[in-house]
Amino acid sequence: SLASARRCIALAERYPYIRAAAGIHPENAGAAREEEEEELRLLCRRPQVVAVGEIGLDYHYEDACPRETQKHWMERQLALAVELDLPVIVHDREAHEDTLRLLADKRPAGVVHCFSGSVEMMREVVRLGMYVGLGGVVTFKNARRPVEVAAAVPEDRLLLETDAPYMAPVPFRGKRCDSTMIAYTAARIAEIRGVSVEELLAATAANARRLFRL
Repeated sequence: SLASARRCIALAERYPYIRAAAGIHPENAGAAREEEEEELRLLCRRPQVVAVGEIGLDYHYEDACPRETQKHWMERQLALAVELDLPVIVHDREAHEDTLRLLADKRPAGVVHCFSGSVEMMREVVRLGMYVGLGGVVTFKNARRPVEVAAAVPEDRLLLETDAPYMAPVPFRGKRCDSTMIAYTAARIAEIRGVSVEELLAATAANARRLFRL
């Protein structure tokens, strides 16, 4: 929401090692007002803001917001990101087809975070010039798709993430996730890819700096 975006920006203004994103999440889109788009535009122009997000589609909890409203706000925010030359952080839950369609239409820079699609979808995302964010799910015992994606995604399109406070990796599953746990995600992805952890961390850090212009 815009309220939480303002709090994120306040943190970024207080701590020089923090950057912020501003956007309206699909779960909050039902309560969003059209006039909030202009406030969002102003927030995104703040120097601490490096992305429009988290935005996207979530068809798992449709009661929170109708699909058409979600698509409306995703489309408006994708257009805003392109206008301001900012990347997007995309939320996609059980909405792969519509997500890809909107991304292909607007062609923003950005990342599909907490990626849950197939290898085929990953390739479409990469073809659009975007990045793929993977988190603690790759460490889960029954993880299949995230492991397949972790093995196949091009090195220069892979990002590590926490999805804090959710998706804590093994051995912390079920606990509150934070950035201290990203090393466990990195270790598992490095194992999947057959590279050293140091190599993986260097590549994904470079990718993050490039995407968010850090």
